[in-house]
Amino acid sequence: MMNLLQRFKDNWHKHLFAKPGDKILLAVSGGSDSMCMADLFLKSGKSFAIAHCNFQLRGEESDKDEALVRDWALVHSIPLYTVRFDTAQKMEEWKKGVQETARILRYEWFEQIREEHKYACIATAHNANDNVETVLINLFKGTGISGLHGIQLKNNAIIRPLLFAEKAEILQYVSDTQVPFREDASNDTDNYLRNAVRHHIVPVAKEWFHDAVKHVNDTVERLGEVELLYNKAIEQERKKLLEKRGNDYYIPVLKLNKRDALNTLCYELFKPFGFTSAQVPQIISLLSSESGHYISSATHRVIRNRDFLIVTHVSQQHSDFIQIDGLPSAVHTAHHSYSFKEEDKPAVIPGSASVALIDNAKLQTPLILRRWKQGDYFYPLGMGMKKKKISKYFIDQKIPLHEKENVWVLESNKRIVWITGMRLDERFKITDKTTKVLRIEMKPV
Repeated sequence: MMNLLQRFKDNWHKHLFAKPGDKILLAVSGGSDSMCMADLFLKSGKSFAIAHCNFQLRGEESDKDEALVRDWALVHSIPLYTVRFDTAQKMEEWKKGVQETARILRYEWFEQIREEHKYACIATAHNANDNVETVLINLFKGTGISGLHGIQLKNNAIIRPLLFAEKAEILQYVSDTQVPFREDASNDTDNYLRNAVRHHIVPVAKEWFHDAVKHVNDTVERLGEVELLYNKAIEQERKKLLEKRGNDYYIPVLKLNKRDALNTLCYELFKPFGFTSAQVPQIISLLSSESGHYISSATHRVIRNRDFLIVTHVSQQHSDFIQIDGLPSAVHTAHHSYSFKEEDKPAVIPGSASVALIDNAKLQTPLILRRWKQGDYFYPLGMGMKKKKISKYFIDQKIPLHEKENVWVLESNKRIVWITGMRLDERFKITDKTTKVLRIEMKPV
């Protein structure tokens, strides 16, 4: 087999990642992939520098990663940029997970260095196995054909010149050439989705299909070309079906209903407005529904109105209908924010009216958070199974008119679960058999 260095050169020539003489900024963590990439750049005679992020999440181990990269750059006289992030503090500030926080921090910093020092592009060390994992995750999540092209070779100023190489080749290369590297111990755990796919799904596939990684990557490359044709066809359909009137879009029901591949077409038509593949059946059902029916995404609403589906923008803060598709989740209304998360049943039930604990097993998704309306009824907690209209409940509780107008309810399978900030429904209460709860916290904004 041709050695990795020669294949790297051939791959670079094939895809023309940069012009001769361009300076490249390499994202190097100290792991086997990025250290392999640095060594290949060095032996290919390319002009490059190294950027290393210390996220300070693993104490001494993070510092040892930084020291290894620093020593390698010094030995080979390679320009080096380093930064230390208070990642934990940023996670708290941004209310994001560790991986997303770290990704935002590093790419913003990489771009800052690139612009300041005039580097042509930023190279990351994603490999063929990373590509397979990405495709599988996207396939399971249902991202459509756009998710099946995997990791892009080039994405604006980001290039991935190691995508052609499998992990086993990289490990063999760093072993043969004695390139130093350190591996993050968290890569051996299943704490992250990608790790679980890497440890449990890909190995099983390789047991049955020895060249599984190569074959998937070959298919991904072909799908990239298929996607170009696919996108052209979708764009033609958009031009035929979407009519913009002011800030809204009108889609004729009769025309849409006659289209082939209706599920796929609806997914692509409504995806730019925040609708998911799981909502496609609901969108299609609007084609045969009465006027006034609608469904919502986080940013838009599709309304059936006579002969059209109307797509209208709805700011979440002022929407009166919000769908919660997955957990954990956070949504906002004009007056309150709501956080939703699953947890084990607590030993003590909070007494605050702004916190609701609901038996998770009794819920059906998606959940709907909406304004209450006339005709709504529920079974107030503590009153057994005595049915009561919400309007009558407000009278009994002497709720003023201006407060009634801002009351929201949580709904599951068309059943009221909670009059937010006021009263739970008896049907969803926690019992001795409850093991998991949905915790909802409501805060003023």
